Amino acid sequence: MPPRTRGGGISSASRRRPTGSERRRRVQMRDVEPAVDRDPIEHPQHDRDETEEVVEGVPRGPIDGSILRSFHNHIAAKIWLGEERAPLKLVNHGAKLQLWELDMERSRIYETVQRSGLAPLTSCSHRVASRPMLSAFCERWQPETTTFHLPFGEMTITLDDVASILHIPVTGSMISFSQPLRVDAANALLVELLGTTDVEASRETEQCRSPSVRLLWLREHFSTITDASSDDDIEFATRAFLLHQVGCTLFADKSATSVAVVYLELFRDLSMVGSYAWGAACLAYLYRQLTTATRFEVRQLGGYLTLLQAWIYEHFPDMFSSPDLSYTESRPRALRWRPHVIPDTLQLVRERLDRLQISDVCWEPYVDHRAEHPFPEIAWYSGCIKCGQVVEPYHPERVLRQFGYIQTIPPRPFTPPRPDRSILLEQYWERWTDHVLTDQNRGRRCQYSGSGESVAEYMAWYDRISHRIVQPPQMRSGFTTDARSSLPSHAASTRDTVLRATTLSFMRHVISEGREQSHDHLWGALNEAYSILSGSDETSASHSTPSPDTRPFFSPPTFDYPPPASVDPQPPIVPPPPVTVAPPAPFADPSAPASDSTQSTTVYVRSKRTKKT
Repeated sequence: MPPRTRGGGISSASRRRPTGSERRRRVQMRDVEPAVDRDPIEHPQHDRDETEEVVEGVPRGPIDGSILRSFHNHIAAKIWLGEERAPLKLVNHGAKLQLWELDMERSRIYETVQRSGLAPLTSCSHRVASRPMLSAFCERWQPETTTFHLPFGEMTITLDDVASILHIPVTGSMISFSQPLRVDAANALLVELLGTTDVEASRETEQCRSPSVRLLWLREHFSTITDASSDDDIEFATRAFLLHQVGCTLFADKSATSVAVVYLELFRDLSMVGSYAWGAACLAYLYRQLTTATRFEVRQLGGYLTLLQAWIYEHFPDMFSSPDLSYTESRPRALRWRPHVIPDTLQLVRERLDRLQISDVCWEPYVDHRAEHPFPEIAWYSGCIKCGQVVEPYHPERVLRQFGYIQTIPPRPFTPPRPDRSILLEQYWERWTDHVLTDQNRGRRCQYSGSGESVAEYMAWYDRISHRIVQPPQMRSGFTTDARSSLPSHAASTRDTVLRATTLSFMRHVISEGREQSHDHLWGALNEAYSILSGSDETSASHSTPSPDTRPFFSPPTFDYPPPASVDPQPPIVPPPPVTVAPPAPFADPSAPASDSTQSTTVYVRSKRTKKT
């Protein structure tokens, strides 16, 4: 080992001059361009070679962990391992917006708000948000792809959704801040743009313990200003109203009571408020809030929850929504629905999402809305969206079915650049027309509108990189203690395995209660058993049934299935009465006497009794 100096380096006496061949090799190495993306703005990382090494997945998670790299910290991974989290606390200020309304005495403020493009936020915000529903969807959000991972593929909130649901601008200047605002700078901004004194500003930020102001403080100090006030006071009140509005809607944070003063800078010039891409900033902020809420230790969800809830209503109308029959297409689509709290628990909503089929989704919900609100071409933009220091990727190529196109295997998601590269991000956004998906990248349109088609190899790829089932089979409703203990610990997290195990447990529960069991429960168990078992290997040779990913679940009962060859077909009964069948041998009551194999089987139909041998 060569001797070292007191500083830890190698002494000059021990150094060896490189040979000529070594110097030539060093020159060649310097001339080779390193295989890294120096500019993620111009060349996003999803242009990498798709043949890169596959990362091993986590237990009970994706088989291929190269996409969802942080899944081991995801709430879905914790749930699958038996750890439970209560429904998230929602930050929703829909009711607070009604505490500051602009009437005829404040017409000058109202006119400025109308020109800003933010006026629809006051009327379309939902006062009620469903904790189980939003929490269940949050558990399916994946930060790497910024999409919801559902049993049949990915979906997300697009810029088209934002424009249609909220009617706020999605094009314009990117909302960007050079650096986080300090408390002293926030105090100076309050004095300059709201006309407060230094003492009032310092007292308010000190109470918030951050460069923020309380929503209540804004209402108390500026809601009483009318058209009879001075021009300066009206200008101050207009800025305060807009700050209060975005704090209750687009940028609602988890403090639940305050709004960051940094957004006040956007209202310095009131004539320029309408030039910002408020919809894109709102979407980036909501993406980040969903990403934060996927961590097990997080207990709150911020962002504009009206956007998230209305998006669920639009795309899953038969599951969660309650439409407002008085709605007209000239208004924002958020007003199309009557928000309500669903009575189901979080666990039941998880199971409903686990059973979702392609046919349960409304892929193109805004067809009737296009006459009043055309499709925004910027929804095809593929790149990054930003809100201040928040930068999130936006991937329309991962949700082509929401645009009416056949879903293909998307490229790898790219990692967004650092927020301090704001100039490059703004330049990239300003040239968004150069970064929309080309016709070649969009592919082919679906044969039928709203069919949700995908290429043949998509589901096999998606099943390998995603986590399609969130609720573990041993924790599903209808499972008994014995069923949980008998479930193998190595059970695969596939949809058929989970549903088959659930069905068998449900059937045991129904049969164990005998002939007094509810007919509805019995029909549900039999129908579910047929749906699952008809797709198994044992019956696929004799019956042609839809695949597990396309067949309807809990479809209306039909009784025209062909009977076995050894049994004479029975005449149909109209209407078909509820039928109670004697339990089969494997699930017979242990206390019952042993039955003879030649004994006839009795079938009970209400009060009638027939025998067949």
